[in-house]
Amino acid sequence: MSIQPPTGPGPAAVAAPLIEARRPGWVRWPLAAVLTARPRQWPKNLLVFAAPLTGSELGRSGTAMAGALAAVVVFTLASCSVYFVNDVLDAERDRQHPRKCTRPVACGDLGEVHALALACLCVAGAAVVASFTPGLGLLVAVTAYLATSFLYCAKLKHIPVLELLVVASGFVLRALGGASASQVPPSGWFVLVCSLGALLVVVAKRFTELSALADAAAAHRPSLRHYSPRGLRAAQRLIAVTMVAAYCTWAATEAAPWTVDWHLASTVPLIAALVRFDRLTGSGSTRHIEDLLIRDLPMVCAELTWLAVFVVGLAPDMPF
Repeated sequence: MSIQPPTGPGPAAVAAPLIEARRPGWVRWPLAAVLTARPRQWPKNLLVFAAPLTGSELGRSGTAMAGALAAVVVFTLASCSVYFVNDVLDAERDRQHPRKCTRPVACGDLGEVHALALACLCVAGAAVVASFTPGLGLLVAVTAYLATSFLYCAKLKHIPVLELLVVASGFVLRALGGASASQVPPSGWFVLVCSLGALLVVVAKRFTELSALADAAAAHRPSLRHYSPRGLRAAQRLIAVTMVAAYCTWAATEAAPWTVDWHLASTVPLIAALVRFDRLTGSGSTRHIEDLLIRDLPMVCAELTWLAVFVVGLAPDMPF
């Protein structure tokens, strides 16, 4: 038996008048457009720097840096287009959600036609920028990202397990796009670590959604009715352990002994970050996953420590 979203005016009926009242008309539309583009999600596009960083190319090659920056712009525009389309398709469901009801499309601050027009502009901009990078790798990666993301918005988000893989693939395509744009071939272990890390975040996000919404979870995301909190937690921990194993294997394959030692040492703060992430997601927090990653002080300390140790390991290959 399918679960239908609750009927009636919903939370948006109350939220929309409040939103209308607190925003002057002349700023409402541009502000609504920016909010729909999800600026808080843009930092995930920095994943395009992963390949040139692990390949020690960022400090040595201006071409690598320029290509990585172009990839950031391309995937930021592409992801914005996906958010515009997603909010149009999910507008009615979002109006019944306690938090998503304030999204500009759901509450009426941004018209659906305008959102779709902005999505088209973002796709065109991404294609133009990608076409100026060396080779076709970035263009292929962003095209694959857009195709899978739009399919996800339209249909795939309702298919359990597959929807997790599709969302995780978006992170992997960012890393591959950055590698292509910066002309740094990624290793197989590098791709595996990125894939597992992305899948870990997506599984944790589903667990927090299921915990926060409880019985109403399936009404807002139908695929959640196929998951259980215990199963998601077990999957999250299994993925984390596998990710650490893959990371250690990747670090051990480095050519220079100095790099091997320091990159293996960086496993310690990585494990600390994963343990902290596990604790935060398991606490029943209703905060966004992104907030858990970048606004929790112990988590940020573990992440910065990992980055510092990792960069020290690159020292023999850096130009200074």
